[in-house]
Amino acid sequence: MFKEGLLKGKRILVTGGGTGLGKEIAARYLQLGAELWICGRRGGVLEAAAKELTGRHGGSVRTHAVDIRDAAAVDAMVQRIWDETGPITGLVNNAAGNFISPTKDLSPNGFNAIANIVFHGTFYVTHAVGRRWIADGIKGSVISIVVTWVHTGSPYVVPSAMSKAGVHVMTKSLAVEWGRYGIRLNAVAPGPFPTEGATKRLRPGGRFEDESQMNPMRRVGRTEELQNLVTFLMADGCEWLTGETIAIDGAGYLGTGAAAYYLELDKLTDADWERMRALIKAQNDKDRAGRSA
Repeated sequence: MFKEGLLKGKRILVTGGGTGLGKEIAARYLQLGAELWICGRRGGVLEAAAKELTGRHGGSVRTHAVDIRDAAAVDAMVQRIWDETGPITGLVNNAAGNFISPTKDLSPNGFNAIANIVFHGTFYVTHAVGRRWIADGIKGSVISIVVTWVHTGSPYVVPSAMSKAGVHVMTKSLAVEWGRYGIRLNAVAPGPFPTEGATKRLRPGGRFEDESQMNPMRRVGRTEELQNLVTFLMADGCEWLTGETIAIDGAGYLGTGAAAYYLELDKLTDADWERMRALIKAQNDKDRAGRSA
């Protein structure tokens, strides 16, 4: 779909770029000639991803282990990028967290675990990059990965829905405020694109494919479709496109409403929820062990 070298000369930071959709986005950018920085909390995972990506596509992938919930650490990361390789020209806010839970059972720590990454962390990275762009007179493009729940809300994922809605509004607000500097901000709202992390926290014990019959197109998303959209938004030639949140979900939220996506969870018993919480905890413990390795 895209010509070879389309992104040559661009330097892009992808948060949460070591796994899942972030890694796939990074792969397409690298394949099309961009220089990459990827960040996340697990240094070993980032290094493995960088080795895999450059082995497949060549090019340059640099890594930085950071907890984006820490504003000072985020600022230090961005300054390191500026100092070592020069300013980035694009940012993909992909790092996130989510899990399903009855809202009545959420603790403040459970809520903050999501809000601090998605809401606060996304702002910290966008702010650290954007103010440097403005100071240096550099035009740039920000793409934030959100969810269709920003339009509809959704039960059982309230911390994520609230936080992603904040990123959606940040996108619109800063598109206006920073437009005069040549800085564009857009968001992409994917429907179900199965990844290991999402499946184990949002469908523990199940599969996203089980829900394909709810979608007007009767399927889930294909990775290359998301890759193509984020490439279009990052490439030159659509500089007047800013402040938009684009759904890529096969008309799913228009056809059924995002709220309906989790409405079936109303049928779960307390015992069902206990089993699902155990599965989610096991995945979280596995991830924490990976970060300390």
